[in-house]
Amino acid sequence: MKRLSSVFIAATLCIAMTPPGYAQYTTDWVANTFGTDSTHVGNTARSMWVAADGALYTASLWDEVYGGISVYQNGKTVGSIGLHNDFQGSCITGNNTSLFAALQFSRNFGSGYLGRYNRATGAQDFKIQVSAATNVARGDVITGCATANSLLVASDNPGNRVRLYTTDGVWKQDISVQDPGALAIDSAGNIWVAQKNEGRIAEFSPAGAPMNTIQMSAGAKPSALFFDLRSSRLMVGDEGPDMNIKLFAGVAGKPTQVGTFGVQGGFLDATTAAKGQVSEKRFTRVVGIGRDAAGNLAVLDNPWGGSWDLGRNGATNIHVYDAAGNLTTTLQSLNFEGNGAPDPLTDGALFFGGTNVYGGTAGGSTGGTLVANTVDPITYFDDPRLNINNPERDTHFAQLAAVGPNRILAASGQNPATFYLYHFSPQSGYIAIPDATLPGAIFGTTRPVTGGFSLDSKGDVWAGLDRTNQIFHYPLAGIDATGKPAWGPAITALVPVSIRPLTRIVYLAESDTMILGQGAIGSADYTSMGNRIEVYHGWAAGNQRTPNPVITFPSGVEPKSIAAAGNYLFVGYITSPNIDAYNLTSGSLDMTLANTNPTQVSLGANVDSMYGVRAYLRSTGEYVVTKDNYNDSNLVIYRWTPGTAAAAATTATPAAATQ
Repeated sequence: MKRLSSVFIAATLCIAMTPPGYAQYTTDWVANTFGTDSTHVGNTARSMWVAADGALYTASLWDEVYGGISVYQNGKTVGSIGLHNDFQGSCITGNNTSLFAALQFSRNFGSGYLGRYNRATGAQDFKIQVSAATNVARGDVITGCATANSLLVASDNPGNRVRLYTTDGVWKQDISVQDPGALAIDSAGNIWVAQKNEGRIAEFSPAGAPMNTIQMSAGAKPSALFFDLRSSRLMVGDEGPDMNIKLFAGVAGKPTQVGTFGVQGGFLDATTAAKGQVSEKRFTRVVGIGRDAAGNLAVLDNPWGGSWDLGRNGATNIHVYDAAGNLTTTLQSLNFEGNGAPDPLTDGALFFGGTNVYGGTAGGSTGGTLVANTVDPITYFDDPRLNINNPERDTHFAQLAAVGPNRILAASGQNPATFYLYHFSPQSGYIAIPDATLPGAIFGTTRPVTGGFSLDSKGDVWAGLDRTNQIFHYPLAGIDATGKPAWGPAITALVPVSIRPLTRIVYLAESDTMILGQGAIGSADYTSMGNRIEVYHGWAAGNQRTPNPVITFPSGVEPKSIAAAGNYLFVGYITSPNIDAYNLTSGSLDMTLANTNPTQVSLGANVDSMYGVRAYLRSTGEYVVTKDNYNDSNLVIYRWTPGTAAAAATTATPAAATQ
């Protein structure tokens, strides 16, 4: 909170220093339905419970400035419960008075606990030790929970059992089940258990006796269960190739599938839209289903892509339908840490992250929507973006190039030393096809990238490999008929002594301009920046020793992320939420991008990711600058057309220097 307070003061000072007549830019956001601290849709909801009165409760592992349980009603955020790091996110359920949610690993009591919370006050009443696996810090232990009347059931996945309690926490009995996951209780009190990896659903009587088994089709993965009292049907979210919800009737006897809800194949279907494109019924992975007393149905599905901490699993994506199945409400948010690279093929209308595509503008009320999920877990099951044990935690940051009609995507983590390259084909639609990893065999190196990385507009790759003091330039050798790129052997250049240690690289192919950022001198932390930027005009033409201009930051300024387009360098700071625009010809600070729309969008605290700022110069002369806003799970979008205002602001103080 101390950090947030100082950042708020800095932002206020910056706004006060900028004459209103010179603010020739707009501030907007995408990737969240709502744009402010108090209204934003919570981060990465991984489970959901729907109350009879229509309130939606979601649980997530991490929401930086909000509670771990988010509450929505009538399409709005109405509050939160608990701290931002209280919950695992793997299950939530409730009744008229209480909520039950899996708790996050704690140094005090470990893992495997379920907490009960008062719905009215948000206070925790007690916690129940469901599992003996109390030392699991990086994974789900409790994988399902459900309530009915006075019964509470929870899946202890490591214990291969479903545990039955009263809602007051009194243990009743255990049911032995291999790999238990999502749970549901039907009107007769029978307990349904999803066994996701086995592709089946097991039914047990209230006394724990085995009853029916639903063996789903090959490849199916039951990921969410809900018993619909209105229709007496069991609703099953399928995370397999079908990516839809299956409806089973006859649960009192022999259950039979009688229908589905959602497009067959979900977001991977190529007959109703481009492959990868999401919509109201083109689901990704369904992780929550619920219905209120009025018959409104809510579905929570998470886009693919994740990490060990389970807090960055894509995005919150909630759809609410009326009793007739018509969409009435959509609630969406970005993953916790991620950026948005403006897409050259749409002249900056779309924004690509490492796993998602966003589009649209806030338009004065709601944020731009999730357009696509670029991860295909069925065809490319070995995609690095699906590796939950990735040591860099996630791959939600993107750099994007367009070579003719072909897009090339570089995906990476928050502070990466490894980059993953992808292409798109006409057949794959929005699905990114894995090509190469740097470091990796295709680039002929095992050295991590600690001296900066840049994918330029021609598709060339530039990288500062660890402990070499060299810049490695891998030129694009060609793109085949399917859109697959290939890169030639590296061309190396010594890093100028005046900018060592090198930590950032941005190369603008259109103007042959190289921008190099210095690291923190004397520090082994390659993720930090120092106070010096060198700009080399005519780098490929031979000017690799004479920078002009040189940009230096005053003491106390802590730059973190840089991006460039046209004739401007854009800088984001650890110490400020604002973005500075430096002229690449003169080196002058021409504009500080603060907030022209504070009633509808918050800027967040700062930029704490190496590639959290992206920039693009549209054909209209407008600069589109995006900033990772992890505080509010969205992307801040600045749209700026330089003019006389830029010239008048050249004496402004850098954003971070106002503290």
